[in-house]
Amino acid sequence: MTPETVMSVGTHALEITLMLAAPMLLVALVVGLLVGIFQAATQINEMTLSFIPKLIAMAATMAIAGPWMLKLIVNYTRELFESIPGLIG
Repeated sequence: MTPETVMSVGTHALEITLMLAAPMLLVALVVGLLVGIFQAATQINEMTLSFIPKLIAMAATMAIAGPWMLKLIVNYTRELFESIPGLIG
């Protein structure tokens, strides 16, 4: 296994990780920002107020993007397992 191959596999793994994490992180960021703006406008400084909207938004995101995310990770795993003989020999 050459260093280029190792870097290629590592780079592809990081790309897949970023693609899997991006929807959840972006939704959490947007919801947190909106709740923060709401708290600043109404001067309600309750820490637990941001938890429930984020939880609901993350569950909705998982319901919407979950099948795509599962398909992506299954395809990557399948490709990785199929490439093992080529990586070793």
